[in-house]
Amino acid sequence: MNRTTEKTYALPIGPVHVALEEPMYYKIELDGEIVRGVELTAGHVHRGMEALALRRNLFQNIVLTERVCSLCSNSHPYTYCMSVENLADIAVPPRAQCLRVVAEEIKRISSHLFNVGVMAHVIGYNSLFMHMMQQREIMQDVKETLYGNRMNLSANCIGGVTHDLEAEAFAFLLDGLARLEPEVARALDIYRTDRMVVARTRSVGVLSREDALALAVVGPVARGSGLATDIRRDAPYGAYVGLDVDVVVEQGGDVQSRALVRLREIQASIDLLRACVRAMPAGPTLAVLPEIPAGQAIARSEAPRGELIYYLRTDGSQTPNRLKWRVPSYMNWDALGIMLRNAKVSDIPLIVNSIDPCISCTER
Repeated sequence: MNRTTEKTYALPIGPVHVALEEPMYYKIELDGEIVRGVELTAGHVHRGMEALALRRNLFQNIVLTERVCSLCSNSHPYTYCMSVENLADIAVPPRAQCLRVVAEEIKRISSHLFNVGVMAHVIGYNSLFMHMMQQREIMQDVKETLYGNRMNLSANCIGGVTHDLEAEAFAFLLDGLARLEPEVARALDIYRTDRMVVARTRSVGVLSREDALALAVVGPVARGSGLATDIRRDAPYGAYVGLDVDVVVEQGGDVQSRALVRLREIQASIDLLRACVRAMPAGPTLAVLPEIPAGQAIARSEAPRGELIYYLRTDGSQTPNRLKWRVPSYMNWDALGIMLRNAKVSDIPLIVNSIDPCISCTER
């Protein structure tokens, strides 16, 4: 720790630290145990994936985009495929649209459970951490049973989905949701009322509604600060057009509010999955693909961390001329400068975890 002035000290945190699996460097200015300033430095794991996309054809990039990130690995190929479909005016069959939502909401539940579980671990509430990870295993089993993999589902392709789901798969999914639902309700009560959790999360890492709006944060970070924004409702796509999406909002703007948003969104995702199974249409799961023309297109989706945007430009060949994505964590990083201000050193890992950052998405 280096002394910078008579009253403040510089504390380097990272690139490897307790709140993240991925490297991010924070230079924290401290006045005793209180944070007075923060400087973020990224770029430690830049992989050049946008450049790699220009060396692969449009179909090979489905595999590449699924490996941008693990926890939201379905959102990237889903949104990428939509950008190609928007460019070529491809009409995805209704059953495929519904099946895409099933995969997306399963991944959302699993991602949120992981985040609130890690929060319990950072607090030091290890029995709660193990309980949340045990409940996440329900969804991991669902993913492995339905798609053959616990992380990368390979569910999306241009014009539809890679494979159909049978009645037995839907029955397994509904059984998993029935077992998960009461456990999520129990966890929600714990995160809302438990003295240990409340003491470490309430009024910690506060981001006001005004600051959230000014910084254009997205996803649970925005909704935890009272901003009712969700692409699934505000600019519906695919099967979300016919679904009633419950936009979950909390007003506290603190670590607790962001955790409560994620837990309540799990409940909303359970409702969406049941609605999809009930309304699952019959028919094909893949459109007849035309030639992909020259031009440009954009697609947006609501990934587990917030709004995900893909931009695609082609010159008429099978290889994209430009492929760019803007991820939710990119928009949420700057909010840490406000959240960490006047926080205690011991709260830094909790506050960082509360935005559910994905560095592999951001640096790509």
